[in-house]
Amino acid sequence: MSTKQKTQNTSLFDMDGHPSLQKAMPIALQHLLAMIVGNTLPAIVLAGNLKNTEFAVSSAEAVYIIQAAMFIAAIATFLQLYPVLKVGARLPVIMGVSFAYIPVLTSIGVKYGYGAVFGSQLIGGVVAFLVGIFIKKIRRFFPAIVSGTVVLTIGLSLYDVALNYMAGGNGNPNQGDLKYWGVAFLTLIVVLVCNMFAKGYMKLAAILIGIIVGYIASFAVGIVDISGVSEAGWFTYPRLMPFKLEFYGDAIATMVIMFIVNSVQAVGDLTSTTVGGLDREPTDDELSGGIKANGFASVLGALIGGLPTATYSQNVGIVSMTKVVSLATLRLTAILILICGFIPKFGALMLSVPQAVIGGATVSVFAQITMSGMKLITSDEMSVRNTTIVGLGVALGMGITQISEQATAQFPAWFQMVFTSSPVVLATVVVFFLNIILPSKTLAEEARERELMDD
Repeated sequence: MSTKQKTQNTSLFDMDGHPSLQKAMPIALQHLLAMIVGNTLPAIVLAGNLKNTEFAVSSAEAVYIIQAAMFIAAIATFLQLYPVLKVGARLPVIMGVSFAYIPVLTSIGVKYGYGAVFGSQLIGGVVAFLVGIFIKKIRRFFPAIVSGTVVLTIGLSLYDVALNYMAGGNGNPNQGDLKYWGVAFLTLIVVLVCNMFAKGYMKLAAILIGIIVGYIASFAVGIVDISGVSEAGWFTYPRLMPFKLEFYGDAIATMVIMFIVNSVQAVGDLTSTTVGGLDREPTDDELSGGIKANGFASVLGALIGGLPTATYSQNVGIVSMTKVVSLATLRLTAILILICGFIPKFGALMLSVPQAVIGGATVSVFAQITMSGMKLITSDEMSVRNTTIVGLGVALGMGITQISEQATAQFPAWFQMVFTSSPVVLATVVVFFLNIILPSKTLAEEARERELMDD
């Protein structure tokens, strides 16, 4: 009589792998630390901008919005890892509240208040869900040359975020102090040394080790503020409709545009995930499910006070760098994110990590995102047509955010909010339409044209 024994898959590098807690925890913590600051920052910025207006909220409500960001990030991540009714990509991605929405959220909030923010977000989420349904039919408009340029621009657009973090963070009166640069570069050096010279789990946990070393160094030079930990409460929970939803036409139109662009950006992030972690492009079903999950999460977020979500590029970079694609490992991250949502003190402790340390740890991750975009672009022929599309997309996208405010002052306010706040938006629009308009020509066809000119 023979006994059949099923061997459990414990690989970190297989989507169906179920590694031990000891193996999975370092990677899960890396993902948590990479997203937690970015996930809470939009709520903090929005509350700060509305603080001295008629739409200001109490400190308790402001903290709740931050915690709601953790709730919705956890729910959205769970959906992406384990789809329900084809809502979700079943890919190793981390979701969170998006930086890209900050200018739009602020403009709507200052004009109409939180109710209008969440009301327009609800409509925008529905539109994103519809984009996800039809993405199979429109995907042909997003070949590698387009999605690669989007991913490239995402990476490039994050560099100033990382470098400002390394200098101490925007709004810090002591930004630029050599203490911040010192711990930032120490963190970066530790990450590079572990990633390039270490072996085994020290190599996989390079970013986490760098953050720990940077955090200890930050204590030594006195730039760690843990006062927020003692001030934070011990427990909170999501509430339905903490703000009455309000609907205004201009607010809805602006938010809908952002959601459509964000859905296109999600194609780039999901593509970067599969190319970097799985060495393939995503399927139509994965793209559709991923975008629908983002739309659904944003609708749910509007109902519980969580701001709009998006795929997190920095976490895509971690997947590309470590090649860890185990869904069970990222599920652990989602559980930790959810814990942060329930226990404000836990989130406050994580937020006590200085921005200089986060910047030093993530700048190499952002570089990896950029290289993933370049890899996608060069997977196609570098014809004059394709280099023109990429070059103009990056030039206009990155350039529009680096010129003075006066240069765009004559444009409508909605144009400024949408197209000058993020290089990804304009770059996406440019490459999308150029790819449709410019005639398709191979390198061989272009060479033949030059031969005919000589004749």
